[in-house]
Amino acid sequence: MLNVVIFGAPGSGKGTQSERIIKEYGLHHISTGEVLRDHIARGTELGKIADGYISRGQLIPDDLMVRVLASVLDDNPEKTSKGVIFDGFPRTIPQAESLKKMLAERGSEVHAVIGLEVPEEELIRRMLQRGKETGRADDNIDTITKRLKVYHEQTAPLREYYEQEGNYLPVEGCGDVDRIFFDIKTRINKRT
Repeated sequence: MLNVVIFGAPGSGKGTQSERIIKEYGLHHISTGEVLRDHIARGTELGKIADGYISRGQLIPDDLMVRVLASVLDDNPEKTSKGVIFDGFPRTIPQAESLKKMLAERGSEVHAVIGLEVPEEELIRRMLQRGKETGRADDNIDTITKRLKVYHEQTAPLREYYEQEGNYLPVEGCGDVDRIFFDIKTRINKRT
């Protein structure tokens, strides 16, 4: 089993590289963004609550996200048997601690944290371009600015947390997508 957290600022390429990691290692992808957007689109109670936070560029409360992730793991044992990739979670140190506890209760752990490192100007450029191409409402300059501020204040400290845990693997997130994936694969393979 291999549990991977893909870590980085909004627009760092987490979704793109997650797809490649999934294909290479047979992992189940858990994108909190996709899970939450699905709930929002279906108009579930969770979706309505989440939409209120997301539309203001804020993070979803920890207890809500941990319950959602636990249910994804518990409801899909055949899909999660080789491991999972967490995309978009954890985003704070308390979330990382909750994830560690939730996985330990299931006899597992986070094995590798892939940190995609991208300069802020490039992040903004990528998200504005993505907004033009996909029509994602949250890819506008005001929301992007808020999301990056939240990232720097609340999520960036996770790097140090996972460095202390001994499983943070930094990867330069600019340039050729294949080269970035090669670097990721090299770092994961050294861990397994």
